[in-house]
Amino acid sequence: MAIIYSYPQGTPTLSDNVIGSQIDPITEENKTVQFTVGQIASFANSYSLGYTVYTALLTQAGTAAPVATVLQNTTGKTFTYARTSGGDYTITASSSLFTADKTIVFLNGGSAENNHDIAWNRLSDTEIAVLTHNSDGKLTNASFEVRIYS
Repeated sequence: MAIIYSYPQGTPTLSDNVIGSQIDPITEENKTVQFTVGQIASFANSYSLGYTVYTALLTQAGTAAPVATVLQNTTGKTFTYARTSGGDYTITASSSLFTADKTIVFLNGGSAENNHDIAWNRLSDTEIAVLTHNSDGKLTNASFEVRIYS
């Protein structure tokens, strides 16, 4: 058998096979088997981390509502952004989602200058506030991630 690093590297497709081991549930023996890259990807996407997530980059300018570039959304909900006053914005889910004591937000201002004073607040099961303390223009590709734990 060749040394592993002597094999050329390739670019996988969904139908390519990967060799692995699988424990037989009855005999508890390790069996060498083949998995397709597609099977591995499907399994990885179905694996639950114990929460659903909405991740976006937010940009806000002037008196406009923040604009989101959605990176990931496993919540099954749609989101609407609004500006309620200078530096105060809301994110509203299409239906109940933001469960009390099970919702957490990770947020920063991105590349905007003077963005150190940013906060969030759960207002209800459908609404979260993002606050940049009375000042617009403090979100430029701002990291925004909401996790809702089960």
